[in-house]
Amino acid sequence: MDDAGDFAPTRASGVEVRRVEAVVNAASGSVGAGAAEALEKIIASYGLGVRIANAAPKEISAAVRAAIAAKPDLLVVLAGDGTAALAARLAGPEGPLIAPLPGGTMNMLPHALYGPVSWRDAIHATLSHGVVRPISGGEIGGEAFYVAAILGAPALWADAREAVRAGRLDLAWSRGKRALGRAFSHKVHYTLGDGSVEKTEALTLMCPLVSRGLTHDGALEAAALDPRDAGEALRLGFNAVTGSWRSDPSVRTTLTRQGVAWSRRRIPAVIDGEPCRLDPRVQFRFVPVAFRALAPPAEQIDSLSTQPAAAPL
Repeated sequence: MDDAGDFAPTRASGVEVRRVEAVVNAASGSVGAGAAEALEKIIASYGLGVRIANAAPKEISAAVRAAIAAKPDLLVVLAGDGTAALAARLAGPEGPLIAPLPGGTMNMLPHALYGPVSWRDAIHATLSHGVVRPISGGEIGGEAFYVAAILGAPALWADAREAVRAGRLDLAWSRGKRALGRAFSHKVHYTLGDGSVEKTEALTLMCPLVSRGLTHDGALEAAALDPRDAGEALRLGFNAVTGSWRSDPSVRTTLTRQGVAWSRRRIPAVIDGEPCRLDPRVQFRFVPVAFRALAPPAEQIDSLSTQPAAAPL
């Protein structure tokens, strides 16, 4: 759209932004037709020009790579969780600032940075009050994550939880039954650091961006979810839905900077909201600075929206 050449800089809480690139996937979960034009208009209202790639789903990866290669000061992404993660990974700690707006279904990274707000509110907050926030994260089996990685069959309870949030109790019930049917079939074995070998139904690795159990940014929080029978699995599933899983007696938490997980078969996982299958044996580690976001300070997130906040991990 607009040529992102010479135009006046804008300052978001002292951060100077001159060159902006944006990638929009109108087909993504909560974006919709006309989003690229609306985003351009909002950015222009702050005295900035922007070059926007309004990409089809098959073009998204190439569009993100081209935007990074253009070396802008800020890359705005309005698409799904996978695209947000791709932009963060390609930018890294030395690349452009990233503003991953909530355009997907789960929006794990955008909600962690902006709270449960619309993408329009998120971009306004970014350009009005944004500060540079170095974001730590993790890496597992070569895959980067910035919110959480869940390994093992009980990770499927996340599907039920999202259905509850959407008001689809029927869908939540069917997904819960599927998760229960997959439980107890294959344990996940793991070691943390140089520790002993442990096994569990599911292992969750949480980043400092969202973990309630971390008091500093120097590690991941590892949580072993280990219900012993169907009754405990149902209770844990309910606690996951209500956001109070940490208090469940079948959950053990600790801090770690690295470890290994393995199983007899490929490991079902959810990485920052994206389901996948990992190799039967994977290494994971903490990454002190994974990328740099432009977002309001963490203490301002709750004031961005009057909507109920998503339950912290």
